[in-house]
Amino acid sequence: VMDPSVLLLRGCLALLASPIYLLYFLGIWKPFCEKFFFPYILEKISAAHEKKVKKRKQEMFSTLPDFKSSSGELKVLEIGTGGGPNFQFYPAGCRVTCTDINPHFQRALERSMKKNQHIHYEDFLVASGEDLRQVPSGSVDAVVCTLVLCSVKDVNGTLREVMRVLRPGGAFYFLEHVAAEPSSWKHFWQQVYYPTWKLVFAGCCLTREIWKNLEEAKFSQLNLQHTRVELPWTPIDPHIMGYAIK
Repeated sequence: VMDPSVLLLRGCLALLASPIYLLYFLGIWKPFCEKFFFPYILEKISAAHEKKVKKRKQEMFSTLPDFKSSSGELKVLEIGTGGGPNFQFYPAGCRVTCTDINPHFQRALERSMKKNQHIHYEDFLVASGEDLRQVPSGSVDAVVCTLVLCSVKDVNGTLREVMRVLRPGGAFYFLEHVAAEPSSWKHFWQQVYYPTWKLVFAGCCLTREIWKNLEEAKFSQLNLQHTRVELPWTPIDPHIMGYAIK
């Protein structure tokens, strides 16, 4: 049963965000959000987030070269590439296929590509994490997914696609914000923010326990750590990061 104070505060927040709710019901918000607002705001949040996680990402992605195929090549598929904040961490010469459900990240993506010419860009596919049919089974050495599993429609479906496209022995790298401890104030505020946050930030869910999905997926090895990324005034502090091997 939902805490009455959560429902009350949700109502107050919805009132404050009522213009956005109105635009949503009129069918205006979603296309505006996808084309203009979300790519713009994500770039700003991403820049702040990247400063906080840069060292952790460097450490995490330092093992990527270990997953080169027997030919010495490293093929990486990135799900939900957005503006390409991960490119700087990829080893020189690796071949990257980018996917995103939102085609409107093109400008930010092109800027990242110009800055990171040490890698080869194979393709950009407009695709959701749950439906990567354009990518052949067992065709990539590593899949990367950062701050994406919060907003896919089906986490387990996305992980099944990850498993399908990875070659045996390939790795899945992840960094995701997750639900806070159920008894914490952070979790209380995540529940308050939940409906309005999801609407404003293109389907981003604050209370997913993604580590459970990863534990249930059929990876042969899972290296997962819980960590915190402190972004003032946001409810996305608890994170998980690591990699899993097929």
